[in-house]
Amino acid sequence: MASPTLAPRPDQGSPSTPLLQSDSASTIGPASSRASSIRSISPSRRRHHNGRTSRAAAASARNLSFASALLSSLCAGSITIFSMYGHIFQERLHYTQFEVNGLSSAASIATYMPVPLLGYMCDRVGPGPLSFVSALFFAAGYGLAAGVYKREAEAPALADGEDTSGLAYWAMIAAFVFIGVGTCSMYMSAVATCAKNFGRGKHRGLALAVPIAAFGLSGMWQSQLGSRVFYERFADGTKGDLDVFHFFLFLGILLFVVGCLGTFGLKIVNEEDLIDEAVEELERSGYLDGSTFLQGSRTADRPGYGAIEQSPLDMESAGILDPHKADDTDSEEEDDNARIRKTWVLNAETRRFLTDHTMWCFALGFFLMIGPGEAFINNLGTVIKTLYPPHLKFIGEPTNAATHVSIVGITSTLVRLLTGSLTDLLAPSPQAHHVQITSSGTLERKRFSLSRVSFLLFFAVTLSVGLAALASGWIQNHGERFWVASGLVGAGYGAVFSLTPIIITVIWGVENFATNWGIVAMFPALGATFWGLVYSAVYQSGVEKAALNQGGEEDQFCYGSECYASAFWAMAVSVWVACGLVLWAWKGKNGWAQRGIVV
Repeated sequence: MASPTLAPRPDQGSPSTPLLQSDSASTIGPASSRASSIRSISPSRRRHHNGRTSRAAAASARNLSFASALLSSLCAGSITIFSMYGHIFQERLHYTQFEVNGLSSAASIATYMPVPLLGYMCDRVGPGPLSFVSALFFAAGYGLAAGVYKREAEAPALADGEDTSGLAYWAMIAAFVFIGVGTCSMYMSAVATCAKNFGRGKHRGLALAVPIAAFGLSGMWQSQLGSRVFYERFADGTKGDLDVFHFFLFLGILLFVVGCLGTFGLKIVNEEDLIDEAVEELERSGYLDGSTFLQGSRTADRPGYGAIEQSPLDMESAGILDPHKADDTDSEEEDDNARIRKTWVLNAETRRFLTDHTMWCFALGFFLMIGPGEAFINNLGTVIKTLYPPHLKFIGEPTNAATHVSIVGITSTLVRLLTGSLTDLLAPSPQAHHVQITSSGTLERKRFSLSRVSFLLFFAVTLSVGLAALASGWIQNHGERFWVASGLVGAGYGAVFSLTPIIITVIWGVENFATNWGIVAMFPALGATFWGLVYSAVYQSGVEKAALNQGGEEDQFCYGSECYASAFWAMAVSVWVACGLVLWAWKGKNGWAQRGIVV
């Protein structure tokens, strides 16, 4: 199919050719009179007329944006170290396990649930404004959390935990909601920048894996900084637990500064070209065949346009007698065209994404995989405490949450980079870098290829093995073995979180990536909340049983495998079910394999 063509100028007599034709136009709303009267401009003409960024300048701009995205990702994952201070909330603020999980669940929900809306904003207004939103939410969240913690930890009236469900606790909930929204905004702006600037090249997997890996790495360096710098110092010079108040203040200031830097550093280079190529790809596929979207005639709005005779007044108003005015008019019209083209293409691709049944199957699988991983990471600190019953004597120092947060961060980071690189080398890739609608696209042949879905399933099973190892009781009373669970879960969690957005870009393109990824990324919030509640219920049941055995004296802590075993067995089964759903989306009826979609 021919590329969109120029609408006729007054000195041309041929009628204009419709830019996009699609029977799907009605599904995303009727075209406005203004939209239907905008002139169609071919990609080549627009690139020449608008003076696209030169190749060298574009490369420099992309590199600068990449550096900014990397900085944002390296700082955005502060919420992943919740387990470092979750047990301190139990000890100092006398929160129950349910209340601690209420905070982590609020943060998880706020991290994931707004992603579709924030992704929609990112695709349409750009990543810079979204980065500024993150700066505001991080500053408000950590500032409020620090203030509430300091007040409640030092208030003697709270010694018996009277007010944990009152105003102070709800203020802490609000603080972690702000932190969650800030995390979502900063992470989305960074990943979307890399996806759109580099997602059309041969190394799209690595381009996405690097910021995603950096996000996982942020938890590692922040946990180490907290345990080595922001710790309480007693009068005798000994080292105490994490100084939560000062650590929260540090994170609030740091993330506010990084968010402000991202406001100016995160840019999409030559985004108009990306939209133009998507238009051509959709036209070639026939998906936009049959509509009069963005027609080339302006006769409906401007009488006399295209006529042989025009009055001087008409010619002056059209900018013909004034070259400078004509240039300004053309520039305004082209900006209008670009905005409308972008909106229509993104809306069409969003509808295509939402009506693809394999997407829902894939998203549900992601939900069932990531939820258990999130619950493990959020409750890592309390799980470790259950491994050391106070009535038993242990040789050596007990393991600690900071160590295993770092292990999760390291394994997650390494595996994200590994899977991004290996899928670039081994996975099949379509020649087109936009939404795959039919099997008509050509394929880059490789001597040996291994689908990205195979990588995803392998690491999902790895995640489930880590959960099962913990649930089996093999680690109980042997804290030195806990690295097996944290390492396997970290590797599986990191790979799933890296491969899922990569698969989305391969199947559904990059131009609408933030919206598409936002829709799928919303699901883990429900999974993390659900499995957090399951773990809390099992843990609290263990607390109550221990209280009965001790004559009614209830402690806030539970010890032994009965505190977590049934919860983590259920999580392992959840991951196995998820593998079946992803396999069905790939190989099942009318799945990606049957439709000839390269993944």
